[in-house]
Amino acid sequence: MAVLPFKRKKTTPEIVDTGAMSGSQNVDTKKLKLVIRVSSLSVESIEKRDRILKIVSTVLVYAFLVVMALVIILPFYWMLITSLKTDTEIRATQQTFWPQEVMWSNYADCLGRFNFPLYLCNTLIVGIISTIGTLITTIFAAFAFARLEFRGKDTLFTVFLMTMMIPGEMMVITNYITVANLGMLGADNPVGVFASMIVPFWVSVFYIYLLRQNFKQIPNELYLASKVDGKSDWNYLWKVMVPLSMPTLISIFILKLMGAWNSYVWPNLVADNENYRLISNGLRTAFTTTAGDPEYGLQMAATVLVTVPLLLLFIFFRKYIMRGVGRAGIKG
Repeated sequence: MAVLPFKRKKTTPEIVDTGAMSGSQNVDTKKLKLVIRVSSLSVESIEKRDRILKIVSTVLVYAFLVVMALVIILPFYWMLITSLKTDTEIRATQQTFWPQEVMWSNYADCLGRFNFPLYLCNTLIVGIISTIGTLITTIFAAFAFARLEFRGKDTLFTVFLMTMMIPGEMMVITNYITVANLGMLGADNPVGVFASMIVPFWVSVFYIYLLRQNFKQIPNELYLASKVDGKSDWNYLWKVMVPLSMPTLISIFILKLMGAWNSYVWPNLVADNENYRLISNGLRTAFTTTAGDPEYGLQMAATVLVTVPLLLLFIFFRKYIMRGVGRAGIKG
């Protein structure tokens, strides 16, 4: 005799009053009984439905990620293939997704016509000095807002955060007027030109906020213990807080250096002399024909060469960036 499989049913307990309780204030518990009603859905059907929903949601999520990845990768891919095309193919009405004639000579030509060592040296000077200055101001400000107690601390920090809503382009004119009145501009003043590209960007409210959140995760008991041992705030900052916050500091260092490498508007405004321009400004003006038309193939080839260091920097240090930003987002 065949044995039919037993399917478990979803049961719902319900308490039913068998007595007439309408209009009564007191409930007689002796007249209550438990009634178990069997649901029409079996456990297997519920599990099957959940699996289908999970599969559908996973497919939608991955489809969205693939579309967004293509949107991000497509400009980079277009830069690569443009660097390998001829000017005639670049200016053609019908564009192709692979060059008809691969021009590896564009890279050799751009290195011969682009003063890469000079622009690289200027960019490293501005990037490293501005990054070190930003780290110093960020550490001191974050420590003050995280550990020191003074009147108006929260109000002042709120005002700092409000400045993040102001676009940086709105401060270009005031910064330019300031550095011009200080006599920092001029083709015969290299120290002033480099200082004007470095000093105005030594303070970053975003990095102060990022490091402050990391400092607040450090237990306050360590600070009180250091006070009991007779340590000053200076020793506690550099011997306890800075080592514990090293992932966030590394993230700030990398992000700030990448920002200085990619800066264009402000260096182009204050550096009139070609000898003081950064690498992004040199890319814009280095490759033009005698008629004044831009040579896009050479520009894209030089852009690829300039992008490779940043790409390698992110590949090798991405875990520090993710770790530093992630730790600052966790409430201690």
